[in-house]
Amino acid sequence: MNESTSASAIGDTSALVPKSASVPKIVEDGTLKRGNREVVTDFYVAKDVFSARSEFEFKVFVRLNARKVRFEKVSFKHCIFEGCYMNSCVFDSCDFTGSRFLGSNFHQSSFSGCEFEYATFERCQIDDDILENEAPRPENLRMRFARSLRMNYQQIGDAKAVNKAISLELEATSIYLYKSWRSRETYYMKKYPGFKIMAQFVKWLEFWILDFVWGNGESILKLLRTLAFCIVAIAIYDTSASGNALNIVDYWIGLQRAPGIFVGVSAPQSYSIAILSVITATRFVGIALLTALLVKRFGRR
Repeated sequence: MNESTSASAIGDTSALVPKSASVPKIVEDGTLKRGNREVVTDFYVAKDVFSARSEFEFKVFVRLNARKVRFEKVSFKHCIFEGCYMNSCVFDSCDFTGSRFLGSNFHQSSFSGCEFEYATFERCQIDDDILENEAPRPENLRMRFARSLRMNYQQIGDAKAVNKAISLELEATSIYLYKSWRSRETYYMKKYPGFKIMAQFVKWLEFWILDFVWGNGESILKLLRTLAFCIVAIAIYDTSASGNALNIVDYWIGLQRAPGIFVGVSAPQSYSIAILSVITATRFVGIALLTALLVKRFGRR
């Protein structure tokens, strides 16, 4: 490159000026249009609000404050509450469909007759009675509502509320899985047509078995009940193998011997290797499940 060419290239600065960003085609052809969401930052609610069906919809409330304010029949559809502080407020018949709650504090605030379909929660302080009174009625929405609150309570370290949310989530999941293969409702028939019903049946059966054995990892009583059934089964087998199956006294003797056989203290000669192997495997699985349940339960604290 000669000097004149170099000077011409250096003097031409048009190449250094950034071009304006081109408008995406999906915006030009009208596929995407700017929405009506509005950001409301650092405001406080000065008085009670009644029957506001559109004024509060599609808003992003950042650091909104309210104390002892009553909201009645107010629509908060698809709103975002970020860093808000709503202390001792009352929400009566409000609509929170599709709303998101991020890092907000609803200390001592109450909800009555509100709708929380598709609502999600993250790092929020909110009383756990919302699980009992405000959960959506459809099983799929109730399940996701409880799951969102479970994760929320885990984030803030509220172990009691976590257990409560898990109970609601498992209850809703059980009903949902059962209806997914059994119900003739239009929703389930469209979502699980044909052979998908068999897959849902297998999922429900697995869920039901695990729930019966140890409450899907949430019930010590159910696990102890399962272990008790194992001991009774050993007692019945022991009576049939070494006693009189028609004598009630022999059953009582077998029941007294069964705990020792289950934990491996004794191994009767009349038992086959296969039976002893099954008992040993059951014992190991039972101990493993009990350990996992205790670690899971107390680990939340």
